[in-house]
Amino acid sequence: MSDDSLNRRGFVDLCARGGAALGLLAMPGSQRIAESVATLPFQRVGNVSQHPALFWHVKEGKETVCDLCPSACVIQPGERGTCGVRENINGRYTSMIYARPCEIRADDMEKGPFYHFLPATKTLAMGFAGCNLDCKYCQSASFAKARPEATDNKTLSPQGLVKQLVKYGYKSITFTYSEPMQAIEYVLDVASLARQAGIRVLVHTCAHFCQEPFETLCQYVDAVNIDLKGFTEQFYKSVTGGSLKPVLDNIIRARKFPHLWLELTNMVVPGYNDKKSVFADMCRWIITNCGADTPLHVSKFFPSYKFRNVPPTANDTLKALRKIAFQEGMRYVYLGNMPGDPGESTYCPKCGIKIISRVGYDVKFNQFDSHTGVCTKCGYQVPGVWA
Repeated sequence: MSDDSLNRRGFVDLCARGGAALGLLAMPGSQRIAESVATLPFQRVGNVSQHPALFWHVKEGKETVCDLCPSACVIQPGERGTCGVRENINGRYTSMIYARPCEIRADDMEKGPFYHFLPATKTLAMGFAGCNLDCKYCQSASFAKARPEATDNKTLSPQGLVKQLVKYGYKSITFTYSEPMQAIEYVLDVASLARQAGIRVLVHTCAHFCQEPFETLCQYVDAVNIDLKGFTEQFYKSVTGGSLKPVLDNIIRARKFPHLWLELTNMVVPGYNDKKSVFADMCRWIITNCGADTPLHVSKFFPSYKFRNVPPTANDTLKALRKIAFQEGMRYVYLGNMPGDPGESTYCPKCGIKIISRVGYDVKFNQFDSHTGVCTKCGYQVPGVWA
């Protein structure tokens, strides 16, 4: 089969084989990343890795403390953190999922969801086993809540991945599906190489992480979509097993990086985070701390994982919340998981016309210059990364 005749599935298979052949030698994107590679030789244990982890310290003897997320897991030799993918091996903290993605797909950019970043383009989307939260409605529980030994992991080095992205003309890669920051060592190494190759790197994250790793991530990637899952500590504690404050802090931090494009997602779960007054408070907070131009995706919930008995979000509820967001002053509010609804499309805040039409992942530019981001009817500049 010639290169030109490879379909998307063939490309994924080729990426996996090419990554295995090229090995797992990390390119230095920073001194810390380079040092992490040198400290421990790479080994193979089944289809998981034993790659040196970043963001941890020794507590006592061979006991390690993870500094990646607020859980601050204290881990004895042979044990793992709550995420299930980072392990203390004889006093050295290691990543079991470095270069071991279990999900690789060619996705529409809008699936991200990223609506103001290279719309109507394809991105290579990638996910890993493990997550540091335990959301009761997890859409990816089959691998996000699994240990890496139980998932179908591919072996794909940063060099092999970027080489294939260049070869097949991909302009971006999106780390998504589960929690990408669990694989932060790999994300940083890929991002360093991708930047040199002119490939954009996007991350969809829960942002429930400590300041240093999150700010390090922000330095290396081009766009983030952060799940603002709710707007009360009670919701985060009871439904996700996490806390609201670290997420809010990291949203504010993301906004401080001039090069970084930010979008937010709020999945509405009936009876849990659908109170209109709380949603209005959230919108006001977003406007104050991020700006009214920050795209907000208000997504429909479907029964899954531990919430199989919770009904899907009513369409009228989502439409009412979108109306509240506009009333509070937000300019770009989208309805997710509602293909064909007018709330999927982008409208010019100045003249009101539909400038980007979306029906699911079918995207069409109307009176909109997709290279400059300008409404061709009134000349309004729509914020985003368009070209």
